[in-house]
Amino acid sequence: MSVKKILMLVGDFVEDYEVMVPFQMLLMVGHEVHAVCPGKKPGQTVATAIHDFEGHQTYSEKPGHNFLVNADFDAVDPAAYDGLVIPGGRAPEYLRLNDRLLDIVRHFAKAGKPIAAVCHGPQILVAAGVLKGKSCTAYPAVRPDLEVAGATWVNTNETFSNAHVDDNLVTSPAWPSHPELIRKFLELLGTTIKP
Repeated sequence: MSVKKILMLVGDFVEDYEVMVPFQMLLMVGHEVHAVCPGKKPGQTVATAIHDFEGHQTYSEKPGHNFLVNADFDAVDPAAYDGLVIPGGRAPEYLRLNDRLLDIVRHFAKAGKPIAAVCHGPQILVAAGVLKGKSCTAYPAVRPDLEVAGATWVNTNETFSNAHVDDNLVTSPAWPSHPELIRKFLELLGTTIKP
């Protein structure tokens, strides 16, 4: 297996599981993962939030852990990376206001490099203007955004454990989908894991 370089876009109140678990899973298979945040330098942290599904009309939110930023957003050259991961939580709603971050996302989309986005992460894809003609999923409350952006909504939300692939893009509705999301992302990267 060849080592791939993965870029992960994070910010304060990113969803705890949606940043921690993919980061650790990708490291576990031997890939190099750089987590970057506009306005933060390597060694600084972002706060995370734990979103849970407890029978309310929407998810509940609890304090999570601090997550270490390990690379410099200002120095990122997207051409040096093989894939992009966009976790959800509350971070995407304000990260999508950063023009350089959107340009980075557009690079991955235009180059056809694998992109994985979970939960509210597709809000960044909407803002980058890269979803027209794509089919994808997200947390159900993001559906109107996807459709206005010209994407076709795929309902994988009955169990929250499914993921959907369209060309270089894999999306899923929430953290229970991590096994499926990361499996499909690894397939897009060309990563094989031997039993």
